[in-house]
Amino acid sequence: MKGLTDIPGLRVGHISDFDAITGCTAILCEQGAVAGVDIRGSASGTEETPTLDPGHVTGRIHAILLAGGSAFGLEAASGVRRYLEHRGVGFDTGVAKVPIVPAAILYDLGIGKSGVRPNLAMGEAAAAAATTDAVKEGCVGAGTGATVGKCLGMACAMKSGIGSYTVSLPGGVLVSALVAVNAFGDVRDPATGKIVAGARKDARNREFVDTQDYLKRQAARGWAGRNTTLGVVATNAALTKVEANKLAQFASLGMARTIYPVNTMFDGDTVFGLSLGDRHADINSLGVAAAEALAESILRAVRNAHTLGGIPGLA
Repeated sequence: MKGLTDIPGLRVGHISDFDAITGCTAILCEQGAVAGVDIRGSASGTEETPTLDPGHVTGRIHAILLAGGSAFGLEAASGVRRYLEHRGVGFDTGVAKVPIVPAAILYDLGIGKSGVRPNLAMGEAAAAAATTDAVKEGCVGAGTGATVGKCLGMACAMKSGIGSYTVSLPGGVLVSALVAVNAFGDVRDPATGKIVAGARKDARNREFVDTQDYLKRQAARGWAGRNTTLGVVATNAALTKVEANKLAQFASLGMARTIYPVNTMFDGDTVFGLSLGDRHADINSLGVAAAEALAESILRAVRNAHTLGGIPGLA
C-alpha cells in the first residue's frame, strides 16, 4: 500500500526546507473531488473551508494544501492555485477557471528559523512535485517542523512528521489517510495504551511525563501553546458533500484514539474528507475505516520521524 496515493486521482507532493525546518504538502485532485471538513481544535488556521459546506456553489475541489509557518503558510495555497491554473484546472466561471484549494496550517515557528515560512513559490513547487508514488513519511512537507508533547516546552518535546495509511474494504473500496502531527499532547498506541512519543520529564532521557495526567495535576496553571494536527482522509467510494463532511468527522475519531489530550484550546486540529470514484459503500462503514486509517497514520508520523533541530525522533 502507498498511503493516500492508493486512491486513484490523487497525487501528493512535499517541499521541505531543512535549514529553516518547515515545509508544505500539496494533495492534488485535478479531476475534482467532493470534499468536506471537520475542525475540532480551537486554534485553527484555514483558507477556503466555506467551499466545503454542502450549501456552497462549488461542487468539487482541485487540491488541498497543508503547510507549516502558522498563518503565514497560507500564502503557499496561492502557489498551488497558480500551478493548477497553468494546467487549465479549476471551477469554470465562464471567464476563467478558478482552482478551489482549501488549506490549513500548523505552527512550527518554535523550531528552526521562525522568519522563514512556506510561501507562494514553495506551494507551487509542492504541487509540481506531486506524484502517485508511495507517500513519503516522516520529517517532510508540512511535517518537517512538526513536534509532539510540548507541556514542558520544546526542550522536552519529541519530533513528529507526516504519516499515511490505507484500509481496504470489500468490493475494492479503499479509505486512505494522510496526517501532519504537530500536537500539544502525547501520541499513544491504541492497541496498548502506551505512549509512543510525547513530553519527556527531562531533555536528556525518554521517560514520559504523561501530558494528560500532568494537566490534571496542574489544573490551576495557565497553559499556552501553538500546535495543530492536520489530516486528509480520502475514499474511492462515491459520496455527497454531506457524506464527505461526515467522513471527515468520523476520521477525527482517529485523533481521539491516539492523541492525549486532543482538540485543545491551542490545537487547530482539522481533517478534510475527499471522495473520488464511483464505488459503493455505506458511510458508516467508511467512517470506521477512516478513523482506523487516521489513527494508524498518526502512529506512522511519529515512528518515521527522525531527530531534527535538536528534537529527538524515533526513526
